[in-house]
Amino acid sequence: MSIWELLLAFLVVLLMLVALLANVLVLVCFLYSADIRKQVPGLFILNLTFCNLLMAVSSMPLTLAGIIYKSQPAGDQVCHAVGFLETFLTTNSMLSMAALSIDRWIAVVFPLSYHSKMRYRDAALILSYTWLHSASFPIVAASLSWLGFHHLYASCTLYNKRPEDRTQFVIFTGVFHALSFLLSLVVLCFTYLKVLKVARFHCKRIDVITMQTLVLLVDIHPSVRERCLEEQRRRRQRATKKISTFIGTFILCFAPYVITRLVELSSVVHINSHWGIISKCLAYSKAVSDPFVYSLLRHQYKKTWKDIINKILKRSSINSSALAGEPHSRNLPQLNE
Repeated sequence: MSIWELLLAFLVVLLMLVALLANVLVLVCFLYSADIRKQVPGLFILNLTFCNLLMAVSSMPLTLAGIIYKSQPAGDQVCHAVGFLETFLTTNSMLSMAALSIDRWIAVVFPLSYHSKMRYRDAALILSYTWLHSASFPIVAASLSWLGFHHLYASCTLYNKRPEDRTQFVIFTGVFHALSFLLSLVVLCFTYLKVLKVARFHCKRIDVITMQTLVLLVDIHPSVRERCLEEQRRRRQRATKKISTFIGTFILCFAPYVITRLVELSSVVHINSHWGIISKCLAYSKAVSDPFVYSLLRHQYKKTWKDIINKILKRSSINSSALAGEPHSRNLPQLNE
């Protein structure tokens, strides 16, 4: 193996381990906290977490083996099954992110009617659509034998080996990425830009009230005034940073892989195999970033983990104190004697 292949193999191992750990932490928080389970977005996050976990235990290991052995790492049936699962999980995770953005849009733009517009039944219907939508493309690909080991990405994925099917495969690939990546990106941009517009409007209202208060408080200390102005700047930047993170990570992780898949359809442009694997690793990195972007860095999940850690530490301290007191209890009868 060359130094490039060793680095790529190490990158896949790192992505796989971090994705497993981070998504398991999200799952533990979901199972532990009743408040998280009560919230409608929790269903979308749970679906996204399962997609990321399945990606980490199915597609990533075979990609690692493909990089090491430079050939198909398993039999045709296993490779077809993993290719089917990879296509389904990638589409499902994209649509789950779009569903989360729709939920945030309704919550921010229509706060008074949120609970009537986004109920568990509505979330279940959206998830049902994402599953049907995600399953339709790999079913078509499997029926046309367009799943297999692709050397450019060292993974089991969409792949056409028959030159006579090239035109049909090009059309299928274009429609697939248009109705998965492009559709999800359009929904993300539309909903989050609407959310940002509302957030900026509220920030302006708060800023006006704050400035009026500072003008009235003539004797206020300069340090307090400076802290108020600094909080204004942070408030304006907070929503922009969050929305930029949601849209930016989606584009950064998926766009290089999607563009590479589309450019690959042209026989004019030659794509380096190292770049093909790197673009695949960028797509895998979404399974690593999702737990932090959507869950673990939020206040509610941080609080849940603090409760879990405190409970574990409290239980261990009780057990240790019980063990420490056990010898004394054994010696008590002897002392009485």
